[in-house]
Formats: sequence, structure tokens, C-alpha cells
Amino acid sequence: MTVTLASAADVLMGDYMALESGENVLVTADMNSDETVWRAVQEASQRAGANASMLLIAPLPFQGRLADPYIDPMLTAAVLASDVWIDLTFPYLAGSELHDQAMETDHIRYLLGGDLSADGLLRLFGRVDLDRYFALHHAFDSLVNDAVGKTVRITDAGNTDVSFTLGQRGFEKPRRADNPGTLLVPGSCTMFPDVETVKGTIDVGSVFHEYYTPLAQTMTLEVDGRIRAIHGGGNERSVADRALRRAGTEGEYGYIIHFTHGIHPSARVTGSSFIEDMRTQGNNAIGMGMPWWDPGGGENHPDAILYMHTIDIDGVRVVENGDIVGPQSLVDLASELQPLVG
Repeated sequence: MTVTLASAADVLMGDYMALESGENVLVTADMNSDETVWRAVQEASQRAGANASMLLIAPLPFQGRLADPYIDPMLTAAVLASDVWIDLTFPYLAGSELHDQAMETDHIRYLLGGDLSADGLLRLFGRVDLDRYFALHHAFDSLVNDAVGKTVRITDAGNTDVSFTLGQRGFEKPRRADNPGTLLVPGSCTMFPDVETVKGTIDVGSVFHEYYTPLAQTMTLEVDGRIRAIHGGGNERSVADRALRRAGTEGEYGYIIHFTHGIHPSARVTGSSFIEDMRTQGNNAIGMGMPWWDPGGGENHPDAILYMHTIDIDGVRVVENGDIVGPQSLVDLASELQPLVG
């Protein structure tokens, strides 16, 4: 393990996760996880004076609630005994019954690390100034939150042209994990639509249905409230079809439940990590299924990535071909957020 990777793991655990000496850390990973990552996280936890344990499981066939039949009592006991839970499984455990139990304890800090690679860990935590990152992130969130009830239009250089009404404020993403709850890897801002208002077409270039993969052929989603049809996608269309039906109701497709905007200055599209690809500047992770804020919804939603989008909010251009272009205060913060080198 290189010194720079160790430093990135120290930023993740000591800074972002606010790890304190004497706390109990559990790292969960599966047989497909990057061993270099979970070793780096465990060693960083030990350097911080924490009690760190590692639990390696078989890859889950599905994420969220559909993972419940594959979770054994040993995993449950280990999770509930932790103070900090770093989840490097993919498909992941967020949204499962176990994850809900962990959040109900009101003392566990959970990070959805997913399919993070060693290079991804280095870039996402070692090649960024998190203070400058969160200055931009929180400013973008404020812009979106102030526009609830207004119309957003997203386009790209291809056939994407989709509009919706912003439906609710985004979830607060803290600079440091000072309090219990679910944390995400920094790198993207979220927009929640009023799901019934989403209308148009969306072209995606990669998809996380049962696994994450780039698409040899673009897949197009036709949306009018619910997702009405999917076209293209090559061999992955049939996998996406069954995943969308599982995530919907009564065998039908669900809705578009979130859009995002990637703002991480060092993230790279590798085609091998959903967690990193979606955080690359200008990319948009499209969540598909039932809203998780409704009873029984959202526990197993597939995601797909729209690349290099343009965003208009209430008729005003905010992002163009992936770059933030307005308002000026946001442009200034974006220009200050550059990759760290050395």
C-alpha cells in the first residue's frame, strides 16, 4: 500500500468519518471487493486508535431489502456492535432490514462505500480539499433547495431531454460524520423530483441493475410519470428490464426517484466503479424504482448514469456540458475546487 493511499484512508476515517480513539469500527466487504481498500481502511482505523474488525461475505445478489435473505445472524451482531460501519459490499447493504436496524440504534455512523477501488479511494479522498468541496456542495444544494416547486430541464449532446418539478429538499450531507446516520462518499449533489412530473427521454451509458457495467449501446428511458419503456442497451436491456420490474410494483416499472450532478474534481470514469463514475464532474446518477420515502419503496432501486449533462433550473442555465456556468457565486466556488496533486 502506498503512502498516498494510506493518507487517503486517514482522511476517510479520521477526518470525514470523525473516528475517535476507542470506537468500534466494522468493515464489511465481499469476495469481489478491492482487498487493498478494506485493508487500507482497517489500518487507518487502527492508526486512529479504534478497534477495527473486518467481515468478508459472499457477494449479495441484490442490494437493499432484497438482500435480507442472505444476511446471517453473525453479520447482524457485528453491525449492531459497531460505532462506525464502512460498507464495501456491492451490491450494498444500505436499505436492508439490517441497515434499518443499525440506523434505529441512533449511534452508528454508516458509510456506503460500495465498489470503491484503491485508485478511487486515492482520488475521492486523497486528491481533494474536502473543505472546498463541501463549500461548493452546500452551495449547489442551497440553489436546488430554494428551487423546490420549480421546473428543471436536463439535456445532453444526444437524445436526452427530460423535465420535472423539484419535489423536495435534498438530504443534508455533513462535512464530517459527527452524528449517527448514513453517509455517502463525497462527490455528487442530489435532486429529488416530484416523481409524477418527470417526462421525457434519458440516454444512459452505464447501468447498475444487478451489477455495474458500461453499455456497449446507449440505453434510452422513456418517462411519463412512470418509466414507460426502455430501448437499446444491447444485451443489458433484459437485465435492466427485470431489475426495473423488481423495483417497481406489480411487475411494472417504477419512477425516476432521483437525479444527481457530479462535482468531484478528481473522480474519473473507469467503467469499473459505479461509486466513482457517478461522481465525475457533469455525470448524473439516475435512480429508478419506487420512492424510498413511501412505505415499502426504494429499497432496491437500480441506477444508471447519464454522461455530461446540461441543467436548466426555472429557465436559467446552471450546468452546461457538465460544467457549472451559473450563478457567478457557484461558478467561483467551482473554479476554486481543483484536484490536489503531490
